[in-house]
Amino acid sequence: MSREKRKYTLDFKEKAIALSYAPSSVVEICRELDIPTSVLSRWGKESNSYGKHSFPGKGNPKLTDEQKEIAEWKKRVRNAELERDILKKAIAIFS
Repeated sequence: MSREKRKYTLDFKEKAIALSYAPSSVVEICRELDIPTSVLSRWGKESNSYGKHSFPGKGNPKLTDEQKEIAEWKKRVRNAELERDILKKAIAIFS
């Protein structure tokens, strides 16, 4: 039988990562928390890579502050280009 997929809260993940930095065995911690060691190591890597932006939720991308700013600027450029195209068409119609 396959194991049912479990959902972990952000608070649980952060506490598990904090416990993994303790001098005790990671395998022992995983056994106590009933999580696989691979999951805890993945959470730790993710936490190191993205810091406070780790674990954004299902379907939300993990972005650093710079990546979020770039995405925002791309959205603004896309909107400006759309407005420009609409104005070009309006000028063509009224000319």
